Amino acid sequence: MPDADKTKTEEKKDFGIGVPMETPGFFLKGSAHLYWGMKNRLSHIFNPKSGHTVMLAFDHGYIMGPTTGLERIDLAIPPLIPYVDCLMCARGALRACISPEVRKPVVMRCSTGATVLKDLSNEVIGVTVEEAAALNAAAITTQVCIGAEYERETLENLAYLINEGNRYGIPTLGVTAVGKEMVRDARYLGLACRVVAELGAHFVKTYYCEPGFDEVVAGCPVPIVIAGGKKLPELQALQMAYKAIDQGALGVDMGRNIFAAEHPVAMAQAVAAVVHNNEKPEKAYDLYKSLKG
Repeated sequence: MPDADKTKTEEKKDFGIGVPMETPGFFLKGSAHLYWGMKNRLSHIFNPKSGHTVMLAFDHGYIMGPTTGLERIDLAIPPLIPYVDCLMCARGALRACISPEVRKPVVMRCSTGATVLKDLSNEVIGVTVEEAAALNAAAITTQVCIGAEYERETLENLAYLINEGNRYGIPTLGVTAVGKEMVRDARYLGLACRVVAELGAHFVKTYYCEPGFDEVVAGCPVPIVIAGGKKLPELQALQMAYKAIDQGALGVDMGRNIFAAEHPVAMAQAVAAVVHNNEKPEKAYDLYKSLKG
């Protein structure tokens, strides 16, 4: 394995930072040669004008139960929908709590099999692509656990979704899950994202890291959106979003940093200002405070 051992004398890799990947005929990185249906669904998830997306993740309950801020999905999520581009959730929450009149695209969580009480990497596919299509999902998703005990099984889950999704023109989001024993650095995340992309995922969700996130993005031939991760103070969350976009991410998939904010509706709008309008974090935070007031 060429990169298994990294020595002090190893030459620095050349990721071509500053040289954008060409996207002939379509605005989205790595998507030029996809089917029409794939492109159409991706153009609902990613705003064609900015090329970016603000995804709202509220699939936490499938492994964590009633997460803080999501005790009542029916009360917490609908007020936020007008201010985000895409919803990421499990099928039960979608059917029970989201009006079918909502026009925002949905990324459907398709994995199951473990909770926070067990090893989270021990998952199977619990939602068929046919049902995801019946629920009008714009994309399907599962997590992969590179380096974990069930690495192969999670990669198999991802490959299954990609293969089946291709039959229906439904893109697949690959989520790089990071266990407690894994270091969230550029070397690990770069490996995980590249593996997911080369298996055929159409976009990737991963964590922001410092330093080297620009290399993680450059080394991944499909769009990257960052996970919000743990709850941060609002300004810090906006700073993270800004740095990620500035270094090449094409969006954020935030959950707790939006729905668990002091004022979730204001925070959703502040995040959108950063992601779509390249607003500086401090000005976005001023927007948040003014909307909160």
